[in-house]
Amino acid sequence: MTKKVELVYPPGEVHFVGDGFRVHNFIPSRYGLDMQRMSPFIMLDYGSKHYFAPSKEPKGVGVHPHRGFETVTIAYKGRVAHHDSSGGGGIIGEGDVQWMTAASGVLHKEYHEETFSAEGGDFQMVQLWVNLPAKDKMSPPKYQAISNQQITKVDLGDLGFIEVIAGEYQGIKGPAFTFTLVNMLNAKLKHGAKASFSFPASYNTCLLVIEGSVSVNGTEDVDLDNLALMENNGEDFTIEAKEDSIVLILSGEPIHEPIAAHGPFVMNTRQEIMQAFEDFNAGKFGYLS
Repeated sequence: MTKKVELVYPPGEVHFVGDGFRVHNFIPSRYGLDMQRMSPFIMLDYGSKHYFAPSKEPKGVGVHPHRGFETVTIAYKGRVAHHDSSGGGGIIGEGDVQWMTAASGVLHKEYHEETFSAEGGDFQMVQLWVNLPAKDKMSPPKYQAISNQQITKVDLGDLGFIEVIAGEYQGIKGPAFTFTLVNMLNAKLKHGAKASFSFPASYNTCLLVIEGSVSVNGTEDVDLDNLALMENNGEDFTIEAKEDSIVLILSGEPIHEPIAAHGPFVMNTRQEIMQAFEDFNAGKFGYLS
């Protein structure tokens, strides 16, 4: 049975996170796409392609805490440096992925990589928050540095290829470890190419057009920087590239648990949120200068 498009969301207004990340917020959004509707994907900030002029001081976001979920940054243009209080960090460039499990709590900072900042250039990124089930929210923090060379690629011949960051495509698995069933794919398709996808009907599924424009199931056009939310009926859908295109496909098994979110903390109850603030103020998230 075909999985149809439920709604197509335009990118909307932009805002800055810190002074280095110019983003459109799709999840949660003013359009009503909330954390439960796209669980386990509880936040999606999309930094559409934007030119940053050269800067002597790298732009970015200073030290801030996280607890209860994972942050995933996918780099399409530009380079980001980052560090966290558990010892994770490094530099991600075009095609790389930064996957940080905040879990019980970390301090984190991220900013434009020094050389990129000095030279300037196009910057384009996606940052996701992936929720953790209650049993894993207080697990130890960890970090997965996934270079583009490590990302599994399914060759479609002259049509392009599919990058499998997490989950699987046609039985071929990606490198990322996930706590729940998550599929995260980049479809890099040539003009006129078609690619088919299949996910369980109950999975929450969406696609974001990073480059170009596509048609879904031959009936719904999705333009550059737009997000298509798929119905929770049917399993199979097809994407056709109307021009050379890059499409991020997200599909995951929803976590059917209460969500209590406040700022950088996502837990299951208000009491747990209050405890997170207490622990942060008591210095239990570690130290990061």
